[in-house]
Amino acid sequence: MMDPVLSRRSIRSFAKDGLTSEDREALLSAAMAAPSAMNTRSWHFVWIDDRMLLDAVPKVHPYSRMIRQAPAALLVCADMASEEREGYWAQNCSAATQNILIAATQRGIGSVWLGVYPNEDRMKGLRELVGVPEGFIPFSLVVLGYPAEKKDPHTGIDVAKVHYNSW
Repeated sequence: MMDPVLSRRSIRSFAKDGLTSEDREALLSAAMAAPSAMNTRSWHFVWIDDRMLLDAVPKVHPYSRMIRQAPAALLVCADMASEEREGYWAQNCSAATQNILIAATQRGIGSVWLGVYPNEDRMKGLRELVGVPEGFIPFSLVVLGYPAEKKDPHTGIDVAKVHYNSW
């Protein structure tokens, strides 16, 4: 298989096949292997595979229609109580989210990162939908499933966006 970093693409069309418990464990393990500031690991994860919950997500997130055909999603949340340096939780949760996307690609699972934070309506809606307690911030939602579409890998470097030693 091609390098999962380069072959990772946002997938919005999913096959009917469900994910296995081994898939779930591999994705959660990858998420928790992400780097975090001062090793705080200031994240929590909500694995969502209940069909009623998945189907309710579009009511609180306007760009999540594809979740209705996906077998699972993973909500990444920040644990504000474990935050030792203000503001680093977003980087920690971003790293965990990226690890989920790469691990999914490596396992042949399609995924798409849906932004939740800093949209107050999305954060509130997902908090209420899955019972995220106070002190935790819903950050991102990764929709997961075996892909029903194929996309070519990313290629090349946009040289207009690369600067060497100075701007």
